[in-house]
Amino acid sequence: MNPQAKLVFSISLLLGTTLTISSNHWVMAWAGLEINTLAILPMISMSHHPRAIEAATKYFLVQATASALVLFSSMNNAWYTGQWDITQLTHPVSCLILTSAIAMKLGLAPFHFWLPEVLQGSPLITGLLLSTVMKFPPMTLLFMTSNSLNPSLLTCMAILSTALGGWMGLNQTQIRKILAFSSISHLGWMAVVIPYDPKLTMLNFYLYILMTTAVFLTLNSMKVLKLSVLMTTWAKMPSLNAMLLLTLLSLAGLPPLTGFLPKWLIIQELTKQDMIPAAMTISLLSLLSLFFYLRLAYCATITLPPHTSNHMKQWHINKPTNTLIAIMTIMSTALLPISPMIRAMI
Repeated sequence: MNPQAKLVFSISLLLGTTLTISSNHWVMAWAGLEINTLAILPMISMSHHPRAIEAATKYFLVQATASALVLFSSMNNAWYTGQWDITQLTHPVSCLILTSAIAMKLGLAPFHFWLPEVLQGSPLITGLLLSTVMKFPPMTLLFMTSNSLNPSLLTCMAILSTALGGWMGLNQTQIRKILAFSSISHLGWMAVVIPYDPKLTMLNFYLYILMTTAVFLTLNSMKVLKLSVLMTTWAKMPSLNAMLLLTLLSLAGLPPLTGFLPKWLIIQELTKQDMIPAAMTISLLSLLSLFFYLRLAYCATITLPPHTSNHMKQWHINKPTNTLIAIMTIMSTALLPISPMIRAMI
């Protein structure tokens, strides 16, 4: 793909995202979602590999269905209430349809079926966009309509997402699929608390974007797509692998790293809302995803590649570590001490 085409698609992606997050009218939000979908499709299929074409086709069909459901729910709400304002979604049927549509756009269970396959068929940078930027508009719509959504339905979807995201990622060897199931699991944490504290959900989302971006950029710099390749990178790029280890542990939510902050605050909020069984369930289910994060970290830093000589291979770095990766890794691991300030800001 030539640079001019990439520039056009990137500007279209930015335009669609901005249009959706800044609009108050349902039709404008729907138009932004459609622009986003059309802008990301050429990026998914730019390699012209059959797997990439299949991923682009699946993504188009799912996103078109979800956008049609968003438009249908808004029209249904306008029919009964006369309101096209996003914050005035009050009809229960419209709320149910909209929850399903946004769950389909985000990849929240039970509408998660498309995300691992699409991410597997996409390049790493496109997968990063799918995991972060493309989730921002639907997450904004979920934030703006959080007062109208059904808490019981969202809790069930959240627990199911955390369970499936952890369970289905256990036996994977493709790193992009592991990160897709990681995304599904994190979406469960975001969905469970959004009816009670939407700002906390957005904080979780921002920190997830930060940590996932660091992981994707590190993997892209090392050109790693499978666990078997990841095992051979320590002798070549030890600094990048050490950064990847810390970021993965933070993504798993282990203290004292940054990823522990949103889980800690979400469990605290659920306890305040007398949802102790839900808090215990989602905390225990997150141990499933902890297993494959530790597996990734083990492959990246502890396993050495097979070699015939009796001495360790000398460390050598093919290129200097990217400054952006270093900054994002530091932020992904060291923000927990300033959690009172972060909590006060939201």
